[in-house]
Amino acid sequence: MGGKIVQGHEVSASQQLTCDVCIVGSGAGGSVLAAGLAAKGLDVVMLEAGGYHTKADFDLQEGRAYPMLYQDRGTRGTADQSISVLQGRSVGGSTTVNWTTCFRTPDRILQHWAKAHGVEGVTTATMAPHFAAVEKRLNITKWPLANINANNRKLYEGAKKLGWEAENTSRNVKGCANSGYCGVGCPVDGKQAMAITYIADAIKSGMRLYSDCQVTKLARTGQQISEVQAEVLDRATGRAKGPKLTVKAKVVVASGGAINTPALLLKSGLNGGGLVGKRTFIHPVVTLLAEYKDKINGFYGAPQSISSHQFAEAEAGKVGFFLETAPVQPMLMAQAAVAHGPQLMNTLANLPHIGAVLALAIDGLLPDEQGGTVTLRSDGRMKFDYAFTPQVIDALRQAHLAIAKMHLAAGALRVTSLHTDPLRIQDESGLKALAARPYGPLKHPIFTAHQMGGCPMGGDPKRSVVDSQHRFRGVDNLFVVDGSVLPTSLGVNPSQTIYGLAHRAREFVAAAVSS
Repeated sequence: MGGKIVQGHEVSASQQLTCDVCIVGSGAGGSVLAAGLAAKGLDVVMLEAGGYHTKADFDLQEGRAYPMLYQDRGTRGTADQSISVLQGRSVGGSTTVNWTTCFRTPDRILQHWAKAHGVEGVTTATMAPHFAAVEKRLNITKWPLANINANNRKLYEGAKKLGWEAENTSRNVKGCANSGYCGVGCPVDGKQAMAITYIADAIKSGMRLYSDCQVTKLARTGQQISEVQAEVLDRATGRAKGPKLTVKAKVVVASGGAINTPALLLKSGLNGGGLVGKRTFIHPVVTLLAEYKDKINGFYGAPQSISSHQFAEAEAGKVGFFLETAPVQPMLMAQAAVAHGPQLMNTLANLPHIGAVLALAIDGLLPDEQGGTVTLRSDGRMKFDYAFTPQVIDALRQAHLAIAKMHLAAGALRVTSLHTDPLRIQDESGLKALAARPYGPLKHPIFTAHQMGGCPMGGDPKRSVVDSQHRFRGVDNLFVVDGSVLPTSLGVNPSQTIYGLAHRAREFVAAAVSS
């Protein structure tokens, strides 16, 4: 049986489908899983709320890409608007718009999961073949130091001058044009995103994929999901256009990602003993802007080719962070700058000389950290809140200081904070004033592009939503395979961890079909 992609505009009447496995979501988890299941000869149906787009749709225009490829048209955030949430929404999920940075899960994180959360069978040794497989399929290799752009080179040079660890990152690219516009969709298919890799593999093996198809409920009968209920969306408006899809499957897999998967489970009355939506971690991100004499042109070139984990392993009772760069395309920079009128115009006019380094706090590793919570509003819409601990707030402060030191060491003329009352630093004498500035929600911009948790994996039924084989507790034919199963944040970009876990989960989901 040949596979196919059916887009919402092609569905004119309601339909009922049957299959072995129905996968909700087409991102890093669902796609890797689907390719393996379809290759085994299983009948797979995948439902994706976002649209199906190809390289012909990616014209490098931010104003078109964010509404087209991001959740909530690029405006998703916490309920109090203190954190901007960048999360993909298309066939391929966030892999369509991520910056291609790949890391295997650090051993210390896997050890923590086993010790603190009772995760079984997920070790450096057991994950190695799964990571190797996805590295081969996605061409995950080190980006050459010779090819890094000036923005990343400032991070590398500043870190090395200070004696900090810094190295070039691995990226899932093949034939990369080094344009730097990874965040708005790759126009040359250089990024090995899910739509052109694992989804393409699954379609060749017979999978049916329905885009523009929003799952509204997983209907439960006893210990089974009896059907998946969905509505077809009008892509232009994002609203239901009338036709509905009902899928009856032997096994159902939730792969909508952290935030969306917990929201769907809650809508379906599946709260996992009150744990669904809890312990959502996000690598809270802060940045500073640095002005250099020479042109940086940070809008061009691989956006995240250098990282520094000098401060990742914090001392007891503290939260660590790691450093990476951000591209400085105009729309993204305007959002980050929190400026208006002449101030914003001056910033954008000077954009070629601006470098930007990000610091990502590693939340979720301390015993008292609860992170974020996904709940539902009275009208059924998703609500996301995040609780900042004093330790996370202090990590943001220390991260700002580290970024400022790094930029000054790299030769920046001045470094500017993005507080509501910006501070401009020209030498290390300004660091004391920077440390004294207020930190935390609504004091300065905070972002997240890494959403993890909400359906944590573990060995203790009282503390985890899914077991170590991704099976949802209390429902025999429901699995969760996406970033929501991560018990904590990672201290590295999460895409490869999700790829690897999904590759591992193929065995468990396939076995459930025949059981």
